[in-house]
Amino acid sequence: MPPTRWTQPTTARRADRWDLYEHSVQSVEHEVGLVDRVYRRLRGRPPRSLREDFCGTALSACQWVRHREGNTAVALDIDPGTIAQARERSHRRLTEEQRSRLTLLRRDVRSPGREGSGVDVVLAMNFSYWVFKTRPALLAYFRAVRRSLAPRGVLFLDHFGGWAATREQEERTRYHRFTYVWDQHRFNPITNGITCFIHFEFRDGTVLRRAFRYDWRVWTIPETRGLLHEAGFRRAGVLWEGTDRHGRGNGVFRPASDRPEACESFVAYLVAEK
Repeated sequence: MPPTRWTQPTTARRADRWDLYEHSVQSVEHEVGLVDRVYRRLRGRPPRSLREDFCGTALSACQWVRHREGNTAVALDIDPGTIAQARERSHRRLTEEQRSRLTLLRRDVRSPGREGSGVDVVLAMNFSYWVFKTRPALLAYFRAVRRSLAPRGVLFLDHFGGWAATREQEERTRYHRFTYVWDQHRFNPITNGITCFIHFEFRDGTVLRRAFRYDWRVWTIPETRGLLHEAGFRRAGVLWEGTDRHGRGNGVFRPASDRPEACESFVAYLVAEK
């Protein structure tokens, strides 16, 4: 069953916030392709099973089961409304056979249970693990992930940083019929706590304000890698984005050099090996 074509809304009154999020924030084809390539390079074989933590609409998990025949995925989220969205959308996105290889669970990611264990890959994307604001809390999550991975399993995290990561600001990205607004609303320099919102603006002047809210701690790469090692991961590498001829990110991520550029804003991936 091919995914239905999405028509961009022209007004907030008819907009679905989940559709807007998927099309303006996520790039699951890129994400799944990167996971597949990196795992093959590290382990010499393709990964078969994946768990998507903090899954939202489980778009990545759905892409995973579509990516290769026989792939299986588990998607976890603690919010009942979110899991209901994931379930409804997976029926639209996947064939019956593909749905048989996807498991959706309302569950705390720190307690994935038997169904969420023994996987080759765990994903925690869109900076979702920043919901854990203290070292003990984030360490407990990383330890739980390590326990639940298969032997030689790999955890993939994304990360954003640079001096713009803690600036109170709004950043707009225009699409054909709407504008995506990333609002770094409040930052606490003592705790590194940050409150962010996503808004959507439309051509008719209507606005879907605070469609999503995030209360996070901004973690640095050295802090995160240190906690991964403390949790027992034997290696925590960094994939750094290259630049095009204009100095902008080119979407190609490779193992970081010893001296990456100190950018105003960057996105990187952490790859933690069990």
